[in-house]
Amino acid sequence: MDNLTDGLKKILLAGVGAVALTAEKAGEILEEMVEKGEITVEQGKALNQELKRTVKENAGKKENEEKDLNKIVDGLSSDELSKLKEIIAAAENK
Repeated sequence: MDNLTDGLKKILLAGVGAVALTAEKAGEILEEMVEKGEITVEQGKALNQELKRTVKENAGKKENEEKDLNKIVDGLSSDELSKLKEIIAAAENK
């Protein structure tokens, strides 16, 4: 069961990491656009604030999803749990 829980946590953390990396790259792109004069500094600040708010909202959703997943896993039969372990193992091998 711990392996399954660890696998699910890894998947969720990967999602959170992807969101964080996307936010970081988007911030860099905004800075470049400001430097090139494609957008104003004020527009860049506004877009960056919106991006940060969106990232925070998505991070909160990921935490709730982890709690929901724990409830789902606890309710699985042994056959369902075995199948889920196979799916996770296959995903880890990719």
